[in-house]
Amino acid sequence: MTPTADYEPDAALVRAMLRIRRVEEVLADYYRDEQQMRTPTHFSIGQEATAVGMCAATRPGDVVYTGHRSHAPYLAKGGDLQAMVDELHGRETGCAKGRGGSIHLIDTAVGFAGSAAILGEMIAVATGAAWAFALRGEPRVALTFFGDGATEEGVFAESLNFAAVHRLPVVFACENNQYSISSPLRQRQPVGTGITERAAAHGVHAVSVDGNDVFAVRDAGRAAVRRCRAGAGPVLLELHTYRWREHVGPGWDHDHGYRSAEEIDAWVDRCPIRRAADAVRAAQPRIDRWLREWDAEFTAEIHDAVRAAKAAPWPSIAELTRGAYEPTAAAAVGGERS
Repeated sequence: MTPTADYEPDAALVRAMLRIRRVEEVLADYYRDEQQMRTPTHFSIGQEATAVGMCAATRPGDVVYTGHRSHAPYLAKGGDLQAMVDELHGRETGCAKGRGGSIHLIDTAVGFAGSAAILGEMIAVATGAAWAFALRGEPRVALTFFGDGATEEGVFAESLNFAAVHRLPVVFACENNQYSISSPLRQRQPVGTGITERAAAHGVHAVSVDGNDVFAVRDAGRAAVRRCRAGAGPVLLELHTYRWREHVGPGWDHDHGYRSAEEIDAWVDRCPIRRAADAVRAAQPRIDRWLREWDAEFTAEIHDAVRAAKAAPWPSIAELTRGAYEPTAAAAVGGERS
């Protein structure tokens, strides 16, 4: 294992992306081959630069929210890997006690405030968190990840408007991977319009960024959180990227009829990890050796985590409804409802 002190921050971003890539690729293999993770699972393979670059721009006290494609931001913010893998296996030791699965990750100790499956839901939640920070005068920022499909939900427009009116410290990170499930963006929106332009129309400072360039994402993220912390209001970053695998599940989907193998291959050629490694090689000539060492380290780490998850306890039947709705004492006092 390479000591952290041996490599510069730019190389550390490469390392963080490779860890996410290796974790997700191994999990995808287990998911397909063993069928023990009984949860819909959305992988971010190919999109690692958006999560790593944006989370690198945050402070420990800042909070991150995501939608259903949550593994990468969770790990990039420092979420506990074992707790995530346990959660995917439905175990009591999971980060949501085995009750939420892949789509409902949380690790408040590191500022990963939660993820959820409802399209666009966490855009509003992050806006609310930012409003609380502003009301309390706290120098904290809320960051929320979502895909291009979520920008077509009403909550997106409402949240941007509210954040702009109140000059809230929230960064809207749109991971524009060109598709909402299998519907391409070019068929969903009029020609000549864009997410950046729509955000700007709400009075939100909006910037378009190459989402496969981790350094460009980090720099744009730093500028965005700096602007929010200074009280200048919300920022939207449209991060242009691409998921390699299917929308949900471990497989490839070039034979599903909505995108071609050639299109996927063109984006694979723009791999964010390879691009970042190429960019740092001159300053960090040991990067290729490090990549091999890191790959072995992370491969062992994720296999160990899966083994531990399989040995972890299931939630108790006696506590099956823990966390579910229960009538409050006040409701009980009110008597029977008509």
